[in-house]
Amino acid sequence: MTTAKARPLKTWSIAGDTRRKPTEYEAVTGRFHYHFNRQPAPFDLDPRSPINRWYLKHREGSPLQAESWEGFRDPAALNYRRYIALQHDREIYAEGVVDHYEALAADDTLDPGWIETLARIYAPARYLFHVLQITSLYLGQLAPSAYITNAAFFQAADELRALQWIAYRVKSLSGSHDIQLANSEATRRIWETDEAWQPAREVLERLLVAYDWGEAFTALNLVVKPVLDALFKEAFAELATDHGDGLTAALLSESRVDTTRNQAWHAALARYALGANSTNRAVIDAWIDVWRPRADRAVEGLAAALADPDGVRERTAGSLAAFTARWSG
Repeated sequence: MTTAKARPLKTWSIAGDTRRKPTEYEAVTGRFHYHFNRQPAPFDLDPRSPINRWYLKHREGSPLQAESWEGFRDPAALNYRRYIALQHDREIYAEGVVDHYEALAADDTLDPGWIETLARIYAPARYLFHVLQITSLYLGQLAPSAYITNAAFFQAADELRALQWIAYRVKSLSGSHDIQLANSEATRRIWETDEAWQPAREVLERLLVAYDWGEAFTALNLVVKPVLDALFKEAFAELATDHGDGLTAALLSESRVDTTRNQAWHAALARYALGANSTNRAVIDAWIDVWRPRADRAVEGLAAALADPDGVRERTAGSLAAFTARWSG
């Protein structure tokens, strides 16, 4: 009697010599960036062309280095199909929340002082989230692995979702209160001239010229976004509840679900970078030393325009500290 010889399991080149079939997430993400660390230049153009020089300087030449970035994984393991399905369900929920509160006609009873706060702080926040969106897209465009690119692009979509709900909420409020709430020119003037917004505007516009991919990741996802998300999606949401504005509070809190999911990959990538190269800690710390004071000034400016500014500062600082502890070791 002969015993059948066990056939060796096939391996998949995309997963390395692991003798396993890649997951759907890995199959559509792993090693997708054929142009990273490609010699003599990333793209099939003159090595001296502007795009090649840009990537070589701001990606391959970044102080944030690892032997390979392909080992990083988004804890949510999102691909396009899964992201669309996830957010479709979330939008259905958010629309249900809107229908519930609008059926109560709760906006009619809001205090005029709170409406002024919404006009001054909440309405211009859509510019803030738009900058976070643009920076997320830039980070994804320059990232050295598609595992990072995809996570950053999905984050950009989350920011678009957040600013769209702010725009909707402002428009709905303008129907029962000041029509100027929905006036883009008036909101833009607040963004450009109101002293409460200028420190935030400065740090956000500086984000747009943080060209090194590692600095863009650190500044955006380890400093600026965590504190501004905490200010709006935690502290401001609580203030909205205190002022009887349940719909604004609910929409901000619902958006915080996206923040929580994104912070998981931010922490995972920071931990991966620290484990991949011992010099990365000093690099990240140096960038944080530059960006943290700017972010703090942004919080200070906005908090001063809100009720209980000390409480807002404390909530924001506590949220950042809790997030930082997840990756800093």
